[in-house]
Amino acid sequence: MMSRSFKIVVLAILLPLLFNRGALGQSVDVAALVEQAEITGISLVVIEDGEITHSVQSGIRSSTTNPPITADTVFEAESLSKPVVAYIALLMEEDGQLDLDKPLAEYVTYRDAEHDSRYLRITTRMVLSHSSGFPNFRPPGESLSIGFEPGTFFTYSGEGFLFLQKALERISFKSLEELAWVYVFDPLEMTSTSFVWQTEFGQNIAVGHTDMGVPLDKFVPQTANAAFSLHTTPTDYARFMLAVERGEGLGRKNKRDMTTAQVDALDGVFWGLGWGLQPTLSGQAIWQWGDNSGYKTFAYLEPEAKKGIIVLSNSANGMLILHTLFEEFIGGPQTAVRWLNYEKYDDPQYLLGRRVHYAIVGGGIEEARTVFEESRADLPAEAFEEITLNSLGYRLLRQGLIEHAVDIFAFNSEMYPESANASDSFGEGLYAAGRMEEALEQYRHVLKLQPSSMNASSMITVIEGKLASRN
Repeated sequence: MMSRSFKIVVLAILLPLLFNRGALGQSVDVAALVEQAEITGISLVVIEDGEITHSVQSGIRSSTTNPPITADTVFEAESLSKPVVAYIALLMEEDGQLDLDKPLAEYVTYRDAEHDSRYLRITTRMVLSHSSGFPNFRPPGESLSIGFEPGTFFTYSGEGFLFLQKALERISFKSLEELAWVYVFDPLEMTSTSFVWQTEFGQNIAVGHTDMGVPLDKFVPQTANAAFSLHTTPTDYARFMLAVERGEGLGRKNKRDMTTAQVDALDGVFWGLGWGLQPTLSGQAIWQWGDNSGYKTFAYLEPEAKKGIIVLSNSANGMLILHTLFEEFIGGPQTAVRWLNYEKYDDPQYLLGRRVHYAIVGGGIEEARTVFEESRADLPAEAFEEITLNSLGYRLLRQGLIEHAVDIFAFNSEMYPESANASDSFGEGLYAAGRMEEALEQYRHVLKLQPSSMNASSMITVIEGKLASRN
């Protein structure tokens, strides 16, 4: 749970922020949502009929020093970088510098991918629609792979945007940061936005936090990264999205193609040129999200800028309230929100997992077991499904709390002894903890439960090899 002092600071900042939705005719207490979801800080703007109608800030920039979030607070925007790069590419196409359907390899050699000749067919259009065939990011130390014939399927890819960045910089003889100022930041007066660290950000920066409110080291990019290094404010990004919706600088074809489905991303979502697309009654809404360590972001705008919202948060919990914010300020189908599949602060499984999380960190596995059983008194039966503890175990693994994760996986396997999935996760936890003999035994148990498990078979081979090398 939040410490008492932290809650007092948050409440002092947040309670005055109950506000109306204006023409939308309802109200939402963002302060209460932020407190319930244990979000360190959040800043959002709401757009109605082409204008910013609400600007709301809740929480603090750092749980160490407690400065409040303000309208001037700068956040890491993560993948909100990509639509900016896409817009630059479209404007360069308008200038005659770039052909969206010409292979990028004709502009620049990309040594990271030249081992696979298919990279020679990757175009700007494929990168902007996430159909390049590249993964999001290659595993550390591994070469860049192409998963399928470029242009045939959707696979979200930051690597594709890095390839595009190299091409844009080679064509223009300018850095991405310089291009951004020429094409976007200066024309739109985005004075608090940059792909690289600016000294003046220091007095306004929001520090990223874990889901337990622990501050993280700040990323200070010295060179631009097209996939994720953008820093901005909700107001600045709203200026950008409104310009995009107006099609400033774009001809009719590029504006149309930007919001025309280039590839099916499944579950009702498509991708245009640089944007996710959510179908609405009036046309395609554009949207994008960002998800880096300690930061969460979301931006959405409907045709003719009838309704929109931009949310920036410096907390791993930042999107726990996205479904509520979207319902209150936008309304209608939450196709994009559902596609993202974020946990919800009011979901019974999340609530139980959160309680057990605090319990195991504070008092160990026995305390966690006690809290789990006591929670049956006030949480519905749906909270007590296999996925609840399984998800918590992986959350603990990501935080580096490996022994706690192993204890949770073991508890879940005990609760669901016939589940191959629970046993497999237990094996993964044991492997991460370096407990090889126990992990081997666990994976063999998985095969008894599910003889067709390829993962268990593969892990058995890996572990047997590691144990043999010790002898």
